[in-house]
Amino acid sequence: MARALQVTRTGEQATAAFVELDDAELGDGEVLLDVAYSSLNYKDALALRGDRGVARISPLVPGIDVVGTVAESSDGRWTPGDEVVLTGAGLGETRNGGYATRARVDAELLVRVPPAIGMRRAAAIGTAGFTAAQAVLALEHHDIPDGDVVVTGATGGLGSIAVALLATSGRRVIAATGHPGDRGYLQRLGASELLDRAELQAPGRPLQASRWAGAVDVAGGVTLANLLAQTRHGGAVASCGLVESAELATTVMPFILRGVALLGINSVEAPLVTRDRVWDRLERDLDLGLLDSSTTRIGLSEVAAYSTRILAGDTRGRIVVDVAH
Repeated sequence: MARALQVTRTGEQATAAFVELDDAELGDGEVLLDVAYSSLNYKDALALRGDRGVARISPLVPGIDVVGTVAESSDGRWTPGDEVVLTGAGLGETRNGGYATRARVDAELLVRVPPAIGMRRAAAIGTAGFTAAQAVLALEHHDIPDGDVVVTGATGGLGSIAVALLATSGRRVIAATGHPGDRGYLQRLGASELLDRAELQAPGRPLQASRWAGAVDVAGGVTLANLLAQTRHGGAVASCGLVESAELATTVMPFILRGVALLGINSVEAPLVTRDRVWDRLERDLDLGLLDSSTTRIGLSEVAAYSTRILAGDTRGRIVVDVAH
């Protein structure tokens, strides 16, 4: 039996409660895991309140990240005791996820936990860190010009790791944030300068003064439109989220006059070859000391309270969920 935090939707109301689930109720997949850790992301918080855009089924065990050891496997690639990580892939959205002591998952998308990182840190990285690294790789693949790279939502889980990875790669990073009191935290991650996010939230002209060689954006909406309008010739913006809005009111001007690229980042559907490449980059370049200093560890019993805080923007860095507690 698995102890699980389950969300059930009745009409427009959603309730989250702890339940006991038989292994057969966990879902489909070739591998049964003993879950050690998950994490708390913005998307998880939306699922916990029953948001239909995230929680596509009911009842649902949220948790878009799973880190644990193989208990059983019908796939020859995995044997009991293997330490593995899986992010996205429909977990906590269209199938039961990581907020349970056991999870059943597909074998083909599992990644072995890098030994240098370990399970707890793999959960600290989670979907947010994976997406951040995917965005950084996309900007590099596009071969953006020299110059400043701006990261929105810089104190959040994704933003924090994006700042750290970009700084490690030698980029001058501008951290856009609504939390000026976190200057020291962002500077430790590698940010060279802070930008008040309000400067990006007021509607502006279709084409504005060139400021950025590239950007990693979690906001969407007016912020994303302004980033596109401010990006230099040949630059690119990696779009990773919609914290501000899913809408995008822009023009073709940045694209046809400056050759700006809008790069969509979808970590949920990333194939295994991408997953391996991203985790290799994280293992190589992510400062684990910085990761530890920007990680909060909570028990599964604390998830509901922390989900309210993350929706209110009252958290920073990454939040690891110790599923056994």
